[in-house]
Amino acid sequence: MNRAVKIGLAGTCTALLVLGGIGTYNIVHGLASDSSGDGNSQDAHGFDPSAVSSTPPSGAEAKKLTRAFLDSWSRQHLDGAASDTDTPDTAQPALRDYAAGLRLKKLTFDHILAVGPSSVTPGATKVTFDVTAQVAGGTWNYSSAVAVLKSTDGQLAVHWNNSVLYPGLGDSQSLTAGKLPAGADDVKVVASDGRTDLSTFPSLRDVAATIGKNAKPTGGSPGTGVAVVDGDGAGVETVKVFAKGRPAVIRTTLDAGLQRVAERAVQDTHLQQKPAGTVALDWRTGHILAIAHSGDDGDIALDGIKSPGSTMKIVTAAALFDKAGLTPSSPAPCTDSLMANSQLFHNDSGVRADPGASLAQAFTVSCNTSFIKDGFHHLVHDGDASALNDEAVNVFGMGSWSIGGGVATTDPSIPPDVQGGDQAAQFIGQGKVTATPLFMASVAATVRNGGFEQPIILPGQRQDTAPRPVSARTAGYLQSMMRAVATSGTAAPRLGGLVGVGAKTGTAEEGDHTNGWLTAYNSRISAAALVEGGSSGVDSAGYVVRQLLTGG
Repeated sequence: MNRAVKIGLAGTCTALLVLGGIGTYNIVHGLASDSSGDGNSQDAHGFDPSAVSSTPPSGAEAKKLTRAFLDSWSRQHLDGAASDTDTPDTAQPALRDYAAGLRLKKLTFDHILAVGPSSVTPGATKVTFDVTAQVAGGTWNYSSAVAVLKSTDGQLAVHWNNSVLYPGLGDSQSLTAGKLPAGADDVKVVASDGRTDLSTFPSLRDVAATIGKNAKPTGGSPGTGVAVVDGDGAGVETVKVFAKGRPAVIRTTLDAGLQRVAERAVQDTHLQQKPAGTVALDWRTGHILAIAHSGDDGDIALDGIKSPGSTMKIVTAAALFDKAGLTPSSPAPCTDSLMANSQLFHNDSGVRADPGASLAQAFTVSCNTSFIKDGFHHLVHDGDASALNDEAVNVFGMGSWSIGGGVATTDPSIPPDVQGGDQAAQFIGQGKVTATPLFMASVAATVRNGGFEQPIILPGQRQDTAPRPVSARTAGYLQSMMRAVATSGTAAPRLGGLVGVGAKTGTAEEGDHTNGWLTAYNSRISAAALVEGGSSGVDSAGYVVRQLLTGG
Protein backbone atom coordinates (compact mmCIF):
# COMPACT_ATOMS: atom_id res chain seq x y z
CA MET A 1 0.00 0.00 0.00
CA ASN A 2 3.00 2.31 0.05
CA ARG A 3 1.80 4.41 -2.83
CA ALA A 4 1.38 8.20 -3.08
CA VAL A 5 2.60 11.44 -4.56
CA LYS A 6 4.27 14.40 -2.93
CA ILE A 7 1.98 17.30 -3.68
CA GLY A 8 1.62 19.32 -0.54
CA LEU A 9 1.94 19.33 3.18
CA ALA A 10 -0.97 19.00 5.58
CA GLY A 11 -1.76 17.80 9.03
CA THR A 12 -1.11 19.42 12.33
CA CYS A 13 2.11 19.40 14.22
CA THR A 14 0.83 19.88 17.79
CA ALA A 15 1.14 16.83 20.00
CA LEU A 16 -2.27 15.65 21.15
CA LEU A 17 -3.19 14.26 24.56
CA VAL A 18 -4.14 10.60 24.61
CA LEU A 19 -7.73 9.85 25.40
CA GLY A 20 -7.65 7.44 28.32
CA GLY A 21 -9.71 5.94 31.06
CA ILE A 22 -12.86 5.47 29.07
CA GLY A 23 -12.92 1.84 30.14
CA THR A 24 -13.06 -1.44 28.40
CA TYR A 25 -14.79 -1.82 25.07
CA ASN A 26 -17.75 -3.65 26.56
CA ILE A 27 -18.29 -1.09 29.30
CA VAL A 28 -18.03 1.87 26.92
CA HIS A 29 -20.17 0.25 24.32
CA GLY A 30 -22.66 -0.54 27.05
CA LEU A 31 -22.75 3.11 27.98
CA ALA A 32 -23.56 3.95 24.41
CA SER A 33 -26.39 1.41 24.52
CA ASP A 34 -27.99 2.91 27.61
CA SER A 35 -31.16 4.81 27.19
CA SER A 36 -31.01 8.57 27.39
CA GLY A 37 -33.21 10.60 29.60
CA ASP A 38 -35.97 10.64 27.02
CA GLY A 39 -36.05 6.84 26.81
CA ASN A 40 -34.51 6.60 23.34
CA SER A 41 -31.96 3.86 22.68
CA GLN A 42 -28.51 5.10 21.60
CA ASP A 43 -27.27 1.84 20.06
CA ALA A 44 -26.78 2.08 16.29
CA HIS A 45 -27.68 -1.59 15.74
CA GLY A 46 -30.83 -1.67 13.69
CA PHE A 47 -30.50 1.96 12.58
CA ASP A 48 -32.72 2.57 9.56
CA PRO A 49 -31.01 5.07 7.18
CA SER A 50 -34.32 5.57 5.39
CA ALA A 51 -36.03 6.83 8.54
CA VAL A 52 -33.83 9.69 9.65
CA SER A 53 -35.42 12.24 11.94
CA SER A 54 -35.41 15.84 10.81
CA THR A 55 -34.50 16.79 14.35
CA PRO A 56 -30.77 16.40 15.04
CA PRO A 57 -29.74 14.52 18.16
CA SER A 58 -28.72 16.58 21.16
CA GLY A 59 -25.07 17.47 21.63
CA ALA A 60 -24.82 15.10 24.60
CA GLU A 61 -26.30 12.21 22.62
CA ALA A 62 -24.06 12.83 19.62
CA LYS A 63 -20.94 13.17 21.76
CA LYS A 64 -21.67 9.96 23.71
CA LEU A 65 -22.12 7.88 20.57
CA THR A 66 -19.05 9.41 18.97
CA ARG A 67 -16.94 8.56 22.04
CA ALA A 68 -18.16 4.97 21.84
CA PHE A 69 -17.40 4.80 18.11
CA LEU A 70 -13.93 6.29 18.54
CA ASP A 71 -13.13 4.03 21.51
CA SER A 72 -13.99 0.94 19.47
CA TRP A 73 -11.95 2.25 16.58
CA SER A 74 -8.93 3.06 18.76
CA ARG A 75 -9.01 -0.50 20.21
CA GLN A 76 -9.35 -1.89 16.67
CA HIS A 77 -12.69 -3.45 17.54
CA LEU A 78 -13.75 -2.66 13.99
CA ASP A 79 -16.99 -4.63 13.94
CA GLY A 80 -18.13 -2.68 16.98
CA ALA A 81 -17.07 0.64 15.52
CA ALA A 82 -18.76 -0.15 12.21
CA SER A 83 -21.97 -1.10 14.03
CA ASP A 84 -22.13 2.46 15.36
CA THR A 85 -22.51 3.77 11.79
CA ASP A 86 -25.45 3.94 9.42
CA THR A 87 -23.70 1.61 6.89
CA PRO A 88 -21.72 -1.02 8.84
CA ASP A 89 -20.96 -3.13 5.76
CA THR A 90 -19.20 -0.14 4.15
CA ALA A 91 -17.55 1.20 7.28
CA GLN A 92 -15.93 -2.03 8.46
CA PRO A 93 -13.69 -2.68 5.39
CA ALA A 94 -12.82 1.01 5.19
CA LEU A 95 -11.69 1.03 8.83
CA ARG A 96 -9.70 -2.14 8.17
CA ASP A 97 -8.01 -0.58 5.09
CA TYR A 98 -7.18 2.52 7.14
CA ALA A 99 -5.21 0.43 9.62
CA ALA A 100 -3.54 -1.67 6.94
CA GLY A 101 -2.64 1.21 4.64
CA LEU A 102 -1.10 3.28 7.39
CA ARG A 103 0.48 0.24 9.08
CA LEU A 104 -1.18 1.57 12.19
CA LYS A 105 0.53 1.00 15.52
CA LYS A 106 -1.60 3.08 17.86
CA LEU A 107 -4.61 5.35 17.50
CA THR A 108 -5.93 7.82 20.06
CA PHE A 109 -8.53 10.60 20.04
CA ASP A 110 -8.93 13.79 22.06
CA HIS A 111 -10.92 17.03 22.28
CA ILE A 112 -14.23 15.39 21.36
CA LEU A 113 -16.75 18.23 21.06
CA ALA A 114 -20.32 18.49 19.82
CA VAL A 115 -20.47 21.72 17.86
CA GLY A 116 -24.09 21.91 16.72
CA PRO A 117 -26.06 21.01 13.59
CA SER A 118 -24.06 19.79 10.60
CA SER A 119 -23.96 22.16 7.64
CA VAL A 120 -23.25 19.25 5.29
CA THR A 121 -25.48 16.39 6.48
CA PRO A 122 -29.12 17.43 7.00
CA GLY A 123 -30.60 16.38 10.35
CA ALA A 124 -27.22 15.57 11.87
CA THR A 125 -25.19 16.95 14.77
CA LYS A 126 -21.52 17.56 14.10
CA VAL A 127 -18.90 16.25 16.52
CA THR A 128 -15.26 17.24 16.10
CA PHE A 129 -12.18 15.50 17.47
CA ASP A 130 -8.41 15.37 17.15
CA VAL A 131 -6.55 12.28 15.98
CA THR A 132 -3.09 11.02 16.91
CA ALA A 133 -2.03 8.10 14.74
CA GLN A 134 1.26 6.30 15.14
CA VAL A 135 1.89 4.97 11.64
CA ALA A 136 4.76 3.68 9.53
CA GLY A 137 7.46 6.32 9.67
CA GLY A 138 6.16 8.56 12.43
CA THR A 139 3.26 10.15 14.29
CA TRP A 140 0.49 11.88 12.37
CA ASN A 141 -1.81 14.42 14.03
CA TYR A 142 -4.93 15.80 12.38
CA SER A 143 -8.42 17.03 13.15
CA SER A 144 -11.59 15.37 11.88
CA ALA A 145 -15.32 15.23 12.50
CA VAL A 146 -18.38 13.02 12.20
CA ALA A 147 -22.07 13.73 11.68
CA VAL A 148 -24.41 11.85 14.05
CA LEU A 149 -27.92 11.06 12.87
CA LYS A 150 -31.04 10.07 14.79
CA SER A 151 -33.76 7.85 13.36
CA THR A 152 -37.44 8.41 13.88
CA ASP A 153 -37.49 5.58 16.42
CA GLY A 154 -34.67 7.15 18.45
CA GLN A 155 -31.69 5.14 17.22
CA LEU A 156 -28.37 7.02 16.76
CA ALA A 157 -25.67 6.39 14.16
CA VAL A 158 -22.47 7.96 12.85
CA HIS A 159 -23.14 8.90 9.24
CA TRP A 160 -20.48 7.02 7.31
CA ASN A 161 -18.37 8.29 4.44
CA ASN A 162 -14.63 8.17 3.88
CA SER A 163 -14.14 11.66 5.27
CA VAL A 164 -14.65 10.12 8.72
CA LEU A 165 -11.21 8.58 8.22
CA TYR A 166 -9.65 11.81 7.02
CA PRO A 167 -11.38 15.06 5.99
CA GLY A 168 -12.06 15.20 2.27
CA LEU A 169 -11.09 11.59 1.60
CA GLY A 170 -13.11 10.42 -1.41
CA ASP A 171 -15.08 7.21 -1.68
CA SER A 172 -12.52 5.62 -4.01
CA GLN A 173 -9.51 6.89 -2.09
CA SER A 174 -7.46 5.51 0.77
CA LEU A 175 -4.50 6.40 2.96
CA THR A 176 -0.98 5.03 2.99
CA ALA A 177 2.06 5.65 5.17
CA GLY A 178 5.75 5.00 4.73
CA LYS A 179 7.53 5.71 1.46
CA LEU A 180 5.70 8.33 -0.55
CA PRO A 181 5.00 7.15 -4.11
CA ALA A 182 6.50 9.10 -6.99
CA GLY A 183 4.40 11.64 -8.82
CA ALA A 184 4.73 14.64 -11.11
CA ASP A 185 6.11 16.84 -8.33
CA ASP A 186 8.78 14.27 -7.54
CA VAL A 187 10.38 14.67 -10.97
CA LYS A 188 12.31 17.83 -11.70
CA VAL A 189 12.94 18.76 -15.33
CA VAL A 190 16.10 20.85 -15.35
CA ALA A 191 18.38 22.76 -17.65
CA SER A 192 21.74 21.44 -18.79
CA ASP A 193 23.29 22.73 -15.54
CA GLY A 194 21.40 19.98 -13.69
CA ARG A 195 19.87 22.47 -11.24
CA THR A 196 17.61 25.08 -12.83
CA ASP A 197 13.97 24.00 -12.80
CA LEU A 198 12.54 24.62 -16.27
CA SER A 199 9.01 25.07 -14.93
CA THR A 200 10.12 28.43 -13.52
CA PHE A 201 10.29 29.81 -17.09
CA PRO A 202 6.89 30.93 -18.44
CA SER A 203 7.59 29.64 -21.95
CA LEU A 204 8.67 26.21 -20.73
CA ARG A 205 5.95 25.24 -18.27
CA ASP A 206 4.07 23.06 -20.75
CA VAL A 207 7.31 21.73 -22.23
CA ALA A 208 8.63 20.78 -18.78
CA ALA A 209 5.33 19.13 -17.81
CA THR A 210 5.34 17.07 -21.01
CA ILE A 211 8.93 15.97 -20.55
CA GLY A 212 8.22 15.10 -16.91
CA LYS A 213 5.47 12.71 -18.01
CA ASN A 214 7.35 11.09 -20.89
CA ALA A 215 11.08 11.04 -20.19
CA LYS A 216 12.91 8.72 -17.82
CA PRO A 217 14.25 10.45 -14.70
CA THR A 218 17.45 9.53 -12.94
CA GLY A 219 18.46 9.58 -9.28
CA GLY A 220 16.18 10.81 -6.55
CA SER A 221 14.83 9.13 -3.46
CA PRO A 222 11.28 9.00 -2.09
CA GLY A 223 10.32 10.79 1.08
CA THR A 224 8.30 9.23 3.89
CA GLY A 225 4.97 10.35 5.23
CA VAL A 226 1.23 9.91 4.80
CA ALA A 227 -0.52 10.24 1.47
CA VAL A 228 -3.91 9.89 -0.16
CA VAL A 229 -4.01 7.43 -3.08
CA ASP A 230 -6.73 6.63 -5.58
CA GLY A 231 -8.27 3.24 -6.33
CA ASP A 232 -5.35 2.34 -8.62
CA GLY A 233 -2.77 3.31 -6.03
CA ALA A 234 -1.74 6.49 -7.79
CA GLY A 235 -0.82 9.39 -5.53
CA VAL A 236 -3.41 12.12 -5.06
CA GLU A 237 -2.09 14.22 -2.18
CA THR A 238 0.59 14.12 0.47
CA VAL A 239 -0.93 15.08 3.81
CA LYS A 240 2.06 14.58 6.08
CA VAL A 241 5.80 14.45 5.45
CA PHE A 242 8.07 12.75 7.97
CA ALA A 243 11.23 12.94 5.87
CA LYS A 244 11.67 14.85 2.63
CA GLY A 245 12.77 12.95 -0.43
CA ARG A 246 15.05 14.07 -3.22
CA PRO A 247 13.29 14.50 -6.58
CA ALA A 248 14.49 12.53 -9.56
CA VAL A 249 15.92 14.65 -12.35
CA ILE A 250 15.46 14.83 -16.10
CA ARG A 251 18.30 16.83 -17.57
CA THR A 252 17.66 18.67 -20.85
CA THR A 253 19.85 20.49 -23.34
CA LEU A 254 18.40 23.90 -22.48
CA ASP A 255 20.79 26.59 -21.28
CA ALA A 256 19.37 28.39 -18.24
CA GLY A 257 21.19 31.66 -18.92
CA LEU A 258 20.21 31.81 -22.58
CA GLN A 259 16.64 30.87 -21.72
CA ARG A 260 16.42 33.90 -19.44
CA VAL A 261 17.63 36.05 -22.31
CA ALA A 262 15.07 34.52 -24.67
CA GLU A 263 12.23 35.11 -22.21
CA ARG A 264 13.13 38.80 -22.07
CA ALA A 265 13.70 39.04 -25.82
CA VAL A 266 10.19 38.00 -26.85
CA GLN A 267 8.87 40.74 -24.54
CA ASP A 268 11.09 43.45 -26.09
CA THR A 269 9.24 46.78 -26.16
CA HIS A 270 10.08 47.24 -29.86
CA LEU A 271 7.67 44.37 -30.61
CA GLN A 272 4.73 46.34 -29.18
CA GLN A 273 3.35 43.18 -27.53
CA LYS A 274 3.00 41.35 -30.84
CA PRO A 275 3.13 37.54 -30.57
CA ALA A 276 6.69 36.32 -30.94
CA GLY A 277 8.61 33.07 -30.79
CA THR A 278 12.31 32.23 -30.83
CA VAL A 279 14.59 29.19 -30.71
CA ALA A 280 18.34 28.98 -30.17
CA LEU A 281 20.48 25.94 -31.01
CA ASP A 282 24.02 24.80 -30.49
CA TRP A 283 24.84 24.53 -34.20
CA ARG A 284 27.56 21.94 -33.59
CA THR A 285 25.28 19.39 -31.93
CA GLY A 286 21.66 20.38 -32.64
CA HIS A 287 21.03 20.78 -28.91
CA ILE A 288 18.15 23.15 -28.26
CA LEU A 289 19.42 25.88 -25.93
CA ALA A 290 16.38 28.14 -25.61
CA ILE A 291 12.68 28.20 -26.52
CA ALA A 292 10.57 31.25 -25.78
CA HIS A 293 7.29 32.70 -26.93
CA SER A 294 4.79 35.40 -26.10
CA GLY A 295 1.14 35.87 -26.94
CA ASP A 296 -1.87 33.63 -26.38
CA ASP A 297 -1.69 31.45 -29.50
CA GLY A 298 0.42 28.64 -28.09
CA ASP A 299 4.09 27.95 -28.55
CA ILE A 300 4.96 30.02 -31.61
CA ALA A 301 8.59 28.93 -31.36
CA LEU A 302 7.81 25.25 -31.98
CA ASP A 303 4.40 25.42 -33.63
CA GLY A 304 4.17 28.87 -35.24
CA ILE A 305 3.79 27.50 -38.75
CA LYS A 306 3.97 30.47 -41.12
CA SER A 307 5.40 31.37 -44.49
CA PRO A 308 9.05 32.14 -43.69
CA GLY A 309 9.48 34.79 -46.37
CA SER A 310 12.98 35.58 -47.53
CA THR A 311 14.70 33.44 -44.89
CA MET A 312 13.85 30.60 -47.30
CA LYS A 313 16.28 32.15 -49.78
CA ILE A 314 19.02 30.33 -47.85
CA VAL A 315 17.59 27.01 -49.06
CA THR A 316 16.86 28.44 -52.54
CA ALA A 317 20.44 29.65 -52.88
CA ALA A 318 21.75 26.27 -51.76
CA ALA A 319 19.62 24.56 -54.42
CA LEU A 320 20.91 26.95 -57.08
CA PHE A 321 24.49 26.14 -56.05
CA ASP A 322 23.98 22.37 -55.75
CA LYS A 323 21.60 21.69 -58.64
CA ALA A 324 22.34 24.44 -61.16
CA GLY A 325 26.03 25.02 -60.51
CA LEU A 326 25.57 28.74 -59.84
CA THR A 327 27.95 30.79 -57.70
CA PRO A 328 27.47 33.96 -55.65
CA SER A 329 28.70 35.96 -58.66
CA SER A 330 26.17 34.42 -61.07
CA PRO A 331 23.76 36.95 -62.65
CA ALA A 332 20.51 37.56 -60.77
CA PRO A 333 18.89 40.68 -62.24
CA CYS A 334 16.78 42.55 -59.71
CA THR A 335 13.72 44.13 -61.34
CA ASP A 336 10.88 46.01 -59.67
CA SER A 337 8.41 43.27 -60.57
CA LEU A 338 8.25 39.98 -62.40
CA MET A 339 5.50 37.82 -63.91
CA ALA A 340 5.81 34.06 -63.35
CA ASN A 341 3.10 31.56 -64.26
CA SER A 342 0.63 34.41 -64.68
CA GLN A 343 1.32 35.77 -61.18
CA LEU A 344 2.90 39.15 -60.57
CA PHE A 345 5.62 39.35 -57.96
CA HIS A 346 7.22 42.46 -56.48
CA ASN A 347 9.96 43.42 -54.05
CA ASP A 348 9.64 44.79 -50.56
CA SER A 349 9.71 48.56 -50.30
CA GLY A 350 13.22 49.91 -50.24
CA VAL A 351 14.67 47.31 -52.61
CA ARG A 352 15.98 49.17 -55.65
CA ALA A 353 16.07 47.61 -59.09
CA ASP A 354 19.51 46.50 -60.23
CA PRO A 355 19.56 44.74 -63.61
CA GLY A 356 23.25 43.89 -63.15
CA ALA A 357 22.91 42.31 -59.67
CA SER A 358 24.70 39.10 -58.80
CA LEU A 359 23.14 36.34 -56.75
CA ALA A 360 25.15 37.47 -53.73
CA GLN A 361 23.99 41.07 -54.13
CA ALA A 362 20.37 39.98 -54.53
CA PHE A 363 20.69 37.89 -51.35
CA THR A 364 22.20 40.79 -49.43
CA VAL A 365 19.35 43.20 -50.27
CA SER A 366 16.74 40.38 -50.37
CA CYS A 367 15.51 40.94 -53.92
CA ASN A 368 12.48 38.73 -54.56
CA THR A 369 12.47 39.02 -58.33
CA SER A 370 16.08 37.86 -58.58
CA PHE A 371 15.37 34.64 -56.76
CA ILE A 372 12.11 33.99 -58.57
CA LYS A 373 13.78 34.52 -61.95
CA ASP A 374 16.79 32.31 -61.19
CA GLY A 375 14.76 29.73 -59.29
CA PHE A 376 12.08 29.45 -61.94
CA HIS A 377 14.67 29.28 -64.72
CA HIS A 378 17.13 26.84 -63.15
CA LEU A 379 15.05 24.73 -60.78
CA VAL A 380 11.71 24.19 -62.57
CA HIS A 381 11.87 21.78 -65.47
CA ASP A 382 8.88 20.74 -67.57
CA GLY A 383 6.52 21.74 -64.79
CA ASP A 384 8.48 19.81 -62.14
CA ALA A 385 9.18 22.24 -59.28
CA SER A 386 10.32 19.69 -56.67
CA ALA A 387 13.98 20.78 -56.55
CA LEU A 388 13.49 23.08 -53.56
CA ASN A 389 11.74 20.31 -51.59
CA ASP A 390 14.58 17.94 -52.47
CA GLU A 391 17.20 20.38 -51.18
CA ALA A 392 15.25 21.05 -47.97
CA VAL A 393 14.73 17.35 -47.22
CA ASN A 394 18.02 15.86 -48.34
CA VAL A 395 20.45 18.60 -47.28
CA PHE A 396 18.65 20.60 -44.57
CA GLY A 397 16.92 17.62 -42.94
CA MET A 398 13.34 18.85 -43.30
CA GLY A 399 10.96 16.19 -42.00
CA SER A 400 9.01 15.00 -38.97
CA TRP A 401 11.42 15.50 -36.11
CA SER A 402 11.14 14.03 -32.64
CA ILE A 403 13.02 16.41 -30.38
CA GLY A 404 12.49 14.16 -27.35
CA GLY A 405 10.43 13.95 -24.18
CA GLY A 406 7.16 13.73 -26.05
CA VAL A 407 7.36 17.44 -26.92
CA ALA A 408 5.36 17.98 -30.10
CA THR A 409 6.55 20.25 -32.89
CA THR A 410 4.88 21.30 -36.12
CA ASP A 411 6.59 20.11 -39.27
CA PRO A 412 7.68 22.61 -41.94
CA SER A 413 6.41 22.09 -45.47
CA ILE A 414 7.76 22.67 -48.96
CA PRO A 415 5.44 20.61 -51.17
CA PRO A 416 7.19 18.76 -54.01
CA ASP A 417 4.22 19.09 -56.38
CA VAL A 418 3.37 22.80 -56.28
CA GLN A 419 1.58 24.23 -59.30
CA GLY A 420 0.87 27.59 -60.86
CA GLY A 421 2.16 30.71 -59.18
CA ASP A 422 3.27 28.66 -56.16
CA GLN A 423 6.07 27.22 -58.28
CA ALA A 424 7.66 30.67 -58.23
CA ALA A 425 6.44 31.83 -54.79
CA GLN A 426 8.20 28.96 -53.01
CA PHE A 427 11.63 30.39 -53.84
CA ILE A 428 10.93 33.45 -51.66
CA GLY A 429 9.23 31.51 -48.85
CA GLN A 430 5.66 32.31 -49.84
CA GLY A 431 2.81 30.34 -51.39
CA LYS A 432 2.48 26.91 -49.79
CA VAL A 433 5.88 27.03 -48.05
CA THR A 434 5.64 27.05 -44.24
CA ALA A 435 8.19 26.85 -41.45
CA THR A 436 8.68 27.41 -37.73
CA PRO A 437 11.39 29.29 -35.83
CA LEU A 438 12.74 25.88 -34.81
CA PHE A 439 13.23 24.86 -38.44
CA MET A 440 14.73 28.18 -39.52
CA ALA A 441 17.18 28.11 -36.59
CA SER A 442 18.18 24.67 -37.85
CA VAL A 443 18.65 26.00 -41.39
CA ALA A 444 21.13 28.60 -40.11
CA ALA A 445 22.81 25.94 -37.96
CA THR A 446 23.25 23.65 -40.97
CA VAL A 447 24.97 26.45 -42.89
CA ARG A 448 27.33 27.31 -40.05
CA ASN A 449 28.07 23.70 -39.13
CA GLY A 450 28.51 22.58 -42.71
CA GLY A 451 26.02 19.78 -42.09
CA PHE A 452 22.64 18.99 -40.54
CA GLU A 453 22.27 18.05 -36.87
CA GLN A 454 18.64 17.43 -35.99
CA PRO A 455 17.46 19.60 -33.06
CA ILE A 456 16.91 17.72 -29.81
CA ILE A 457 15.92 18.73 -26.27
CA LEU A 458 17.18 15.65 -24.41
CA PRO A 459 20.85 14.64 -24.46
CA GLY A 460 21.23 11.31 -26.18
CA GLN A 461 17.93 11.58 -28.02
CA ARG A 462 18.10 9.91 -31.43
CA GLN A 463 18.74 12.43 -34.20
CA ASP A 464 17.57 12.03 -37.77
CA THR A 465 20.24 12.54 -40.39
CA ALA A 466 20.11 14.26 -43.76
CA PRO A 467 20.78 11.99 -46.76
CA ARG A 468 23.35 14.40 -48.17
CA PRO A 469 25.82 16.66 -46.37
CA VAL A 470 26.19 20.28 -47.31
CA SER A 471 29.12 20.48 -49.70
CA ALA A 472 32.05 22.57 -48.52
CA ARG A 473 31.56 24.73 -51.63
CA THR A 474 27.90 25.45 -50.90
CA ALA A 475 28.50 26.01 -47.17
CA GLY A 476 31.27 28.47 -47.95
CA TYR A 477 29.11 30.39 -50.43
CA LEU A 478 26.18 30.60 -47.99
CA GLN A 479 28.36 31.68 -45.06
CA SER A 480 29.89 34.45 -47.15
CA MET A 481 26.49 35.71 -48.30
CA MET A 482 24.92 35.52 -44.84
CA ARG A 483 27.88 37.43 -43.42
CA ALA A 484 27.25 40.20 -45.96
CA VAL A 485 23.58 40.37 -44.91
CA ALA A 486 24.67 40.94 -41.29
CA THR A 487 27.40 43.50 -42.02
CA SER A 488 25.97 45.54 -44.89
CA GLY A 489 22.63 44.07 -45.90
CA THR A 490 19.11 43.90 -44.54
CA ALA A 491 20.15 42.66 -41.07
CA ALA A 492 22.89 45.28 -40.57
CA PRO A 493 20.70 47.73 -38.56
CA ARG A 494 20.45 45.11 -35.78
CA LEU A 495 23.48 42.86 -36.26
CA GLY A 496 26.09 45.06 -37.89
CA GLY A 497 29.30 45.17 -35.85
CA LEU A 498 28.80 41.75 -34.25
CA VAL A 499 31.77 39.44 -34.81
CA GLY A 500 31.32 36.23 -36.79
CA VAL A 501 27.61 36.67 -37.45
CA GLY A 502 25.75 35.49 -40.54
CA ALA A 503 22.07 36.19 -41.04
CA LYS A 504 19.03 36.34 -43.29
CA THR A 505 15.94 38.46 -42.81
CA GLY A 506 12.43 37.71 -44.00
CA THR A 507 9.14 39.54 -44.34
CA ALA A 508 6.19 37.36 -45.29
CA GLU A 509 2.77 38.55 -46.39
CA GLU A 510 -0.16 36.95 -44.60
CA GLY A 511 -3.63 38.25 -45.27
CA ASP A 512 -3.76 41.94 -44.42
CA HIS A 513 -0.48 41.99 -42.48
CA THR A 514 3.12 40.85 -42.59
CA ASN A 515 5.19 38.64 -40.33
CA GLY A 516 8.79 39.43 -39.49
CA TRP A 517 11.52 36.75 -39.53
CA LEU A 518 15.22 36.64 -38.90
CA THR A 519 17.62 33.74 -38.60
CA ALA A 520 21.30 34.04 -37.76
CA TYR A 521 24.34 32.40 -36.20
CA ASN A 522 27.51 33.41 -34.41
CA SER A 523 30.49 31.39 -33.19
CA ARG A 524 28.38 29.50 -30.64
CA ILE A 525 24.68 29.44 -31.49
CA SER A 526 22.15 29.74 -34.25
CA ALA A 527 18.83 31.43 -33.60
CA ALA A 528 15.62 32.32 -35.37
CA ALA A 529 12.65 34.45 -34.43
CA LEU A 530 9.17 35.09 -35.79
CA VAL A 531 7.07 38.13 -34.88
CA GLU A 532 3.47 37.96 -36.04
CA GLY A 533 2.48 41.34 -37.42
CA GLY A 534 6.09 42.50 -37.60
CA SER A 535 6.54 45.23 -40.20
CA SER A 536 9.82 43.72 -41.36
CA GLY A 537 12.23 41.06 -40.21
CA VAL A 538 14.96 43.42 -39.09
CA ASP A 539 12.63 45.77 -37.22
CA SER A 540 10.85 43.04 -35.29
CA ALA A 541 12.56 39.64 -35.16
CA GLY A 542 15.90 41.42 -35.41
CA TYR A 543 15.58 42.75 -31.87
CA VAL A 544 14.91 39.26 -30.53
CA VAL A 545 17.77 37.53 -32.34
CA ARG A 546 20.27 40.25 -31.44
CA GLN A 547 19.67 39.66 -27.73
CA LEU A 548 20.26 35.93 -28.14
CA LEU A 549 23.47 36.44 -30.11
CA THR A 550 24.82 38.95 -27.59
CA GLY A 551 23.55 37.18 -24.47
CA GLY A 552 21.10 39.94 -23.65
